[in-house]
Amino acid sequence: MSDQQYEPERALAGTGRGGTMDLGVGEAEALERVPDGTAGTAPRGKPRSLWSDAWHDLRRNPVFLVSALVICFLVLISLWPSAITSGSPLQCDLAKAQEGPQPGHPFGFDGQGCDVYTRTVHGARTSVTVGVLATLGVAVLGSVLGALAGFFGGVWDSVLSRVTDVFFAIPVVLGGLVLLSVITSNTVWPVIGFIVLLGWPQISRIARGSVITVRQNDYVQAARALGASPSRLLLRHIAPNAVAPVIVVATIALGTYIALEATLSYLGVGLKPPSVSWGIDISAASPYVRNAPHALLWPSGALAITVLAFIMLGDAVRDALDPKLR
Repeated sequence: MSDQQYEPERALAGTGRGGTMDLGVGEAEALERVPDGTAGTAPRGKPRSLWSDAWHDLRRNPVFLVSALVICFLVLISLWPSAITSGSPLQCDLAKAQEGPQPGHPFGFDGQGCDVYTRTVHGARTSVTVGVLATLGVAVLGSVLGALAGFFGGVWDSVLSRVTDVFFAIPVVLGGLVLLSVITSNTVWPVIGFIVLLGWPQISRIARGSVITVRQNDYVQAARALGASPSRLLLRHIAPNAVAPVIVVATIALGTYIALEATLSYLGVGLKPPSVSWGIDISAASPYVRNAPHALLWPSGALAITVLAFIMLGDAVRDALDPKLR
């Protein structure tokens, strides 16, 4: 038994409806206290939405913070490579071919006598450009087709499902060798177009499944019963609640698309010289890796860090947006 004496006047707690109830001393005091320490008042606070709750978690996730810092740095040097280098990636000196690091040239020189540091910095622009634009194209095309198929169903859904099956059956690298080998353009657009062409089926299926799940919710049925048009249902009620899985998959896929561009450039069907790309530099440095391993190490390391940063960012976003993982 507790040594604390029972005091009736302290054990009578208000019920909130004008009456009282007889409680123990500890229970009565607990009912009168609130988290902010003010007696007799109820805690107030507006509940957070899914997006604000996800942002609240992301700000406290070290994986997200590290990957976001790396990506911000990559975007910065992609927009303004002159901020950290003053040389030209096309300025080469054969007399310095395969030489190691020197003052002013920390990464050494490649087989053509080009500064590896300068080419590595300028190569970030190509990789980030291809990754971002290809991801936007894939996300928009796949989301629109998948949302329409999931919302309307029927023949449209069946046709889209069979078309996606056909695209899933095409090997990505083999398809790139066949399609891009007949294109002579030396810009990033053929590579971006190829990635969008073969990448949209994955996003389409994710969007279709998410829309099918959301359209069965009570608030969608209530809006339909009130006379909401199909476009309003899809844009105002379904899309905002079905877009989270698409964002997660697209963020992770962005790193994959950067690696795919480097792979196609390495095979000689993506970007071609005089374009500056990590895949081109890796391909050019591979034959003499024993004599000048630095020429292969730095562009390969930059590519690996970039892909890893985007995959880590996608994992952090997935953990924040998926309520099942909380």
